[in-house]
Amino acid sequence: MQVVGLTTPQEVFVASRERKFRINEILVIDDPNQGPLIGEVVEANSYNRFIPLSINHDFVDSRVIESLERLGYSISDDEINIARVKLRNEASFPVATGAKAHLPEFSEVRELLVRSTTEDGLALGEIKHTEETAETMDEDLKGLFYVYSRGEKKKTKNVPFLLDLKSFQQYPHIGIFGGSGSGKSYGLRVIMEELMLKGIPAIMLDPHYEMDFSTREEGLEDAPDFRESFKKFQIGEDVGVEFLALGKRDLLDLLSAVKPLTEAMSSAVEILHRRGDSFLSFSSRLELLAEALELGRIRIEKALQQDLEPEEREKYKKMKELLEEYPNIPLVSVQGIAWRLRRLQASGLFNHNIKPIKEALLQGKLAVIQGPIWLLQVFSTYLLANLYRCRRDYKDGELRGEAAGEYFPPFVIATDEAHNFAPKGYDAPSKGIITEIAQEGRKYGVFLVLATQRPTLLDETVTAQLNTKIIFRTVRGHDIATISEETDIGPEEAKRLPYLPSGDAFVSSPLFGRTVAIRVRFPYTRSPHTLNPFDEIKDYRRKAQDRLLDLLEKHLPIYDTNLLKVVQALDAEAPDLKMEVRTLKDSLEDLVRSGKVQKEETPFGTVYYR
Repeated sequence: MQVVGLTTPQEVFVASRERKFRINEILVIDDPNQGPLIGEVVEANSYNRFIPLSINHDFVDSRVIESLERLGYSISDDEINIARVKLRNEASFPVATGAKAHLPEFSEVRELLVRSTTEDGLALGEIKHTEETAETMDEDLKGLFYVYSRGEKKKTKNVPFLLDLKSFQQYPHIGIFGGSGSGKSYGLRVIMEELMLKGIPAIMLDPHYEMDFSTREEGLEDAPDFRESFKKFQIGEDVGVEFLALGKRDLLDLLSAVKPLTEAMSSAVEILHRRGDSFLSFSSRLELLAEALELGRIRIEKALQQDLEPEEREKYKKMKELLEEYPNIPLVSVQGIAWRLRRLQASGLFNHNIKPIKEALLQGKLAVIQGPIWLLQVFSTYLLANLYRCRRDYKDGELRGEAAGEYFPPFVIATDEAHNFAPKGYDAPSKGIITEIAQEGRKYGVFLVLATQRPTLLDETVTAQLNTKIIFRTVRGHDIATISEETDIGPEEAKRLPYLPSGDAFVSSPLFGRTVAIRVRFPYTRSPHTLNPFDEIKDYRRKAQDRLLDLLEKHLPIYDTNLLKVVQALDAEAPDLKMEVRTLKDSLEDLVRSGKVQKEETPFGTVYYR
């Protein structure tokens, strides 16, 4: 391998007769004047005598061809492999034409490829096209995990990609971008697994109910057991919001998360909410005030002049007091607040608190919070603000030299569909706290891992703070343009984004100083959603047929004339089947087609038997 053609201090062409080049592989160029220069292949082509060679091609020009001929290459006979190589660091002057190039040994590029240890780094995957270099690397870095490629699972033979945990202090927050089916969710799962292995407290907002880590992947019996490393919490069933602990700002955020509040509603909440209010006291005040505003002062005073039951009189007295205390609050505002409050209560949000989540974080576990997206938006607004305040108060007290309060650990916040929590162009309740953490969380040890299919829809302030970006297959032009603006991805990588195989990604991080092409490792655990939906249909039908056959076993043989009696027996044994004569007939025909039941026409009608 040697340098050919016109060179610059930034890039060169390297040619070889024997070896084909691969995009993103590392080469060392032995410049006789400047010493070894490290570069990366950004474009690769092969030419041979059976394919006409155009000297006006964008990739190589007449000067490259002329150089090849002078170096002894036969353009008409030889297969010539040419790579365009971008130098890792700009050379002092153009590289010498004819300089030799070679594949590096690990010691030559260790600082470039591996910026952490296995103890301090997250093993996210392998650096693509580094097999030859990996042969000479340290034994403790070899075969750390499995990768899935071309339909099979195998031990990695490439250099591992390790993301240094300690670098988060300097380069915080991770963005994961990729379209549907690109491997984005697997990438997020791998990061969560690595955090659990390191004992890093983390919160995962899971709108798709897929972040369960209790089931190992098949064939990975030696994989870590995560069952004690994470806790799942359903909003409204396991965790919620303690109404007594809510301040006016918290309550406004929760109510506006259901549906945006008008200015009149916001003012009404600030006036009506009192310190120490329980859900019952606040909702009762709202309902009474709404009823009082509907009746009006005159009708309430007339009612008080009549002979009423003590409880009824007390109710009207309270309504009169509320009208006197809050004379200028519109009825529609009170009704709007009451509707939002009832919806939150119906979700079970006020039946629990966040204590179990705090306990999980203090134990160094991953807390997976599950619920519908709208409820996650509501709950996360309160949860993240509360936890961030706990961590910030502890660190601020420590820095002021005050007596340390209750310890609260650093933690990571991760979510899929991040554009729903911090959208671009409009306000969302959770947007404020996520933006604050994106800008200031580094100082307090609170970090974000935000995944989204649509980076264009993510708030620009938040996107700009995601120092490490992992980009999977992306096809939309607007999203590719956003990624190109926010990362150091070059035109070559941007062109490849729509065609990346599932699980392949580009990592843009200041820690590496360049875009790194990786393949995400095979997860240790299985997502509940891995079953193909068409396989799911087959599986459901098979189970339904087997169950029905078990129930019909004692009734076989079944005659056409006996179908009603069989239906009545099935209704008694399995009411959930809701079987009718017509559906039983259809089911028997399905069993015949599947070969599980035989059918015969007799003088007495059709008979079905085993």
